Amino acid sequence: ANYPFMRLTGHANVLVMPAIHSAAISTRLVQSLGGATVIGPLLVGLEKSVQIVSLGASVSEIITAATFAAYDEGAAGDE
Repeated sequence: ANYPFMRLTGHANVLVMPAIHSAAISTRLVQSLGGATVIGPLLVGLEKSVQIVSLGASVSEIITAATFAAYDEGAAGDE
C-alpha cells in the first residue's frame, strides 16, 4: 500500500511478527521457498546482549548469532 507520508521505496527486507509461533512458521517458509537468509529473533534495548538460536540451528546461524553478540558487546563497551 502507498501512504502519502511514506518516503520508503523498494521492497521490504524486515518482517515483524506478532508471536513466536507465527515467526517460526514464516521464517522457515521464507528460508525454504525464497532462499532468504534469516537473522533473528533480535532482542534490542536490553542491558546485556541476548541472542536466541533454535535447537536445529545450522553452524552458519550460530556463527551469525555469535557475531551479533560480539558486536553488541563491543558497541556497549564503547559507551
